[in-house]
Formats: sequence, structure tokens, C-alpha cells
Amino acid sequence: MDRHLLLILAYIMLCELLCFSSNNHAEEGKWTGKSDMPTARAWVSGNEVNRKIYAIGGFYAGVLLTAEEYDPVADKWVRKADMPTARASLATAVANGKIYAIGGVDMNNNIFSTVEEYDPIADKWTKKANMLTPRCGLSACYINGKIYTIGGLNNDGILSAVEEYDPISDKWKKKNSIPEAIEDASISVVNGKAYVIGGMDNNFSSFSTVWKYDPDKDDWKRRADMPTQRYALSTSTVDGQIYAIGGWDNPAILADVERYDPITDKWTKKADMPMARMSMLIAVVNDKIYVIGGADKSGACISTVEEYDPLAGERVEIRGKLAISWGEVKSKQ
Repeated sequence: MDRHLLLILAYIMLCELLCFSSNNHAEEGKWTGKSDMPTARAWVSGNEVNRKIYAIGGFYAGVLLTAEEYDPVADKWVRKADMPTARASLATAVANGKIYAIGGVDMNNNIFSTVEEYDPIADKWTKKANMLTPRCGLSACYINGKIYTIGGLNNDGILSAVEEYDPISDKWKKKNSIPEAIEDASISVVNGKAYVIGGMDNNFSSFSTVWKYDPDKDDWKRRADMPTQRYALSTSTVDGQIYAIGGWDNPAILADVERYDPITDKWTKKADMPMARMSMLIAVVNDKIYVIGGADKSGACISTVEEYDPLAGERVEIRGKLAISWGEVKSKQ
């Protein structure tokens, strides 16, 4: 075997090693610190619209009406028009480029059915029809032109209520209840189905439960449990996979990240967040997840922003760029 062939073999071995390292890195993903949100807060909600993230309401030494816009590309924050109704533990969903802020609670323990629509382009809020059932700690999502609100808490306790909102007609109607009363769960949508993950019951017991909702059939199905039971977590979807991040399993505030594949109905452990937290906002821009605010292990409200790239290492595939294949090497011997 001549020197040239040895160099080729060494190159192949190096590329194989780099592929192995890259695939391992991709399996874990990558966390990066970003610019802090101007207003520290937990029990905050918000969404992505036109590649900007909007943080709305929440709690810090009082219930807030603050709205702030984050540009992940510039890594900068801008203050926007205040929400008309100060509230924490609300839910938000996006329809037709508008954000709908739904439900929540104030410092006097008033629990709201209030719905307010935010137009990011006009930087303007508009009052909309109230939800049928006042509640905080609810989950909300948008599917096929409608917004769905699920579970939550009011003076009657933790609820299983599900309601559908039509943003065009500005009307609400009841749908089939989720099979278990649930508060502080998180919700993500894949292929027109909603996945309600985690949460807690009236005894403050954490769930690892996953429920799949089909709005076309208006029915619920149980799916594989999340490995780590928790509530006040957040979930986001990247490339058809759901990432469950952080949360609280009394008394522990968690940094755990677990990925759910709706097709195989299986969970995979991923790299922990650098900072354990609960009741935070998360949103996706350019296949990267931004974790914003929340409460840390001490229970303090924080302004920390961390970016998680679950596809790190998958965007460049070295193996397909080898100058020569193993079969071609053998043929030269």
C-alpha cells in the first residue's frame, strides 16, 4: 500500500470520525445564550409572527400588561403597545397573522374569559368575544382556521373544558372535553392534530400524560407518556418533532428536554437546558427554539433567553462529500 493510498485511508477515517461526532452533536442539539428580555417575568405567554417573537403579560412583582418583541436575527428587543388587560397565566395563539391573548388571572385572583387581539403590524389591540369559560393556566392552539382552548383553572377547580373559537365570525362553541381535568399543560400541533402534554390535577400532582386531539373528529386519544412528569412546561415543534422543555415536578424545577415523535409515538432524551425553569415562553424561528423568561430554581422571575438548535450538526453532511469511496480505494490496490 503506497503513501498516497495511506493518506486516502486516513482521510476516510477522519471523515467517518467527523460524521460520528456530528451525528452525536445532532442527537443532543446545541444551546446558546441570547440577549435578555427587558422585563423579567414568569407565567408569560406569546407567539412567533413573521419571524419575530412577542412576549405578552406575565408576572413580576405584580401582574403585567407588557408586550415586547424579539428579533432573533438581530438579537434585539423592542417594547410594543401594552395589552389592555393586565394578566398572567394566560394563553395565546396566532390566527391570520394576529395574536389572540386569552384568559388569565390578575393580582386580585380575578380569572378572565377576556380575549384581546394583537396586530403586530399596526401595533394595536382589539377587544374580541369572551371565551365561554373563564380560566387561567389553560392551553391554546390554532388548527385549520380555528383556535382551541383546553383545560385550565377557575373557582370551580381544574377543568377539562375545550372550546373552539372562529376568528372570522368572532364566536365560541364547546367541543368534547379532554378526558382528564388539566392545568398548566403545554400544547403543540403536528399535521393538524393537537398534542396536550404534561400538566397537573387538583391535588397538584404532575402528569406525564400525552393526549392527542383530532379537531375534525372532535375526539381524544391517549399516547405514550412523557418520560418526565411535569407541569408549567413548554413545548414547541421543529421538523415534525415536539420538544418538551423545563417545567415543575413539585418541589423540583427542571431543565429536562425530551423529544416526542408523533409518528412512532416514542420519546427521546435530549440535552438539558443550561438553566432550569418553569412557566416560560418558547417559540420557534428558523427551526431554532427560543426559551424566554420564566421562574428559576429559586422561584425568582427571570429575563434570560436561550436558543436551542435541535438540528445542530445535521445541516452539513460530510459523508456525501468524500473525495473517494472505500470501493474505489480497494480497486486501486
